[in-house]
Amino acid sequence: MDGVSAVQARIFEIQARFRPAATTASAAAWASAAGAAGLTGTSSVSTWPAAAGTASESAVVAQAQKYLGVPYLWGGTDPSKGLDCSGFTQRVFGDLGIELPRTSSQQATTGKAVASLAAARPGDLVFFDNSSSRAGIDHVGIYLGNGQMIAAPQAGETVKVQAVGTPTVIRRVLAEPTGATAAPAGGGTLAGVPYADLFTRAASKHGIDAPLLAAVAQQESGFNSSAVSPAGAQGLMQFMPATARGLGVDPLDPASAIDGAATYLSSLTRQFGSTELALAAYNSGPGTVSRYGGIPPYPETENYVRSVMSKAEAYR
Repeated sequence: MDGVSAVQARIFEIQARFRPAATTASAAAWASAAGAAGLTGTSSVSTWPAAAGTASESAVVAQAQKYLGVPYLWGGTDPSKGLDCSGFTQRVFGDLGIELPRTSSQQATTGKAVASLAAARPGDLVFFDNSSSRAGIDHVGIYLGNGQMIAAPQAGETVKVQAVGTPTVIRRVLAEPTGATAAPAGGGTLAGVPYADLFTRAASKHGIDAPLLAAVAQQESGFNSSAVSPAGAQGLMQFMPATARGLGVDPLDPASAIDGAATYLSSLTRQFGSTELALAAYNSGPGTVSRYGGIPPYPETENYVRSVMSKAEAYR
């Protein structure tokens, strides 16, 4: 078979995958790929929990497996030609009637935040910042459970099952499974942490991580709601007066300050596409992060991001 014939045969094979006759073949491909990835017991998608009245976790996994083997194509949204990472996720969810934005950085602002990989469920979107040359999200996959995801990785590869690694952001666009007792979107119980109920409530309301909010408060003020810095930053979350006014926040009122910080961090996360960049912007200002295209090379800001992330992890 010559090169042209081989390409045509591959296109026909991919196109056939999206007709009813391909159901058995694609299921077999899924079973093989899942088995190779160590997803024992999950090759039958009917074993995944369902969510009544919504596109269920099992439906997302089943739909995603139909695209196994489709070649990666940068900018690709047509499976008969190829898919890129966000084209793949957009296609899978679109097949189930759920509209996602086109790019991975835009998709990273949809749904609600999932606190950690331990809290992730099949069908969650997992996002990554893999490029050192520019800040923000640049890759996305669909989480399967057991530390695995389906994704369109990069040029020269195909849609496949692979280890999820360490996502930068995790978002849930599906409804919680029927009968499940869902943890608050912000995650974490924060037992023994001052103002724990306020952190949890604000995190759930604004779709961010409760341990992260608590860690920011610890870093900023040591949980001192009356703290005032030499520069004039006030309260638990150390808002400058102008910033507090802009957010409509009373910085010396813990409930108002925490809700304002959750609002602000949520906005910064959407703007920059990652928790680390949002924290850098909280510390040094959004304009500084935009100007440097990443975490500014200031020791104070670099240490701030590392310290808050470490504190947040300790609260989980």
